[in-house]
Amino acid sequence: MIPKYHLNVFWSQEDDCWIVDIPDLKFCSAHGDTPEEAVKEAGIAMQAVLDSLQEHGDPIPEPRYSPAIYAIRRAA
Repeated sequence: MIPKYHLNVFWSQEDDCWIVDIPDLKFCSAHGDTPEEAVKEAGIAMQAVLDSLQEHGDPIPEPRYSPAIYAIRRAA
């Protein structure tokens, strides 16, 4: 089962495409012409990272990242 990681989806003017960053998986990101395409590509990249970690016997990171807006809501 794939852990439920937070995805940061944003438009990059510099790259002229949508970017998806997965903060809990260091250096794991993807891009696409649409947000949906970028998320789909991020799923492929995420699976590749998790497969590599597993093949090398490295631990799978627990989902921990939480955007600041969620932390503010929980504190209220």
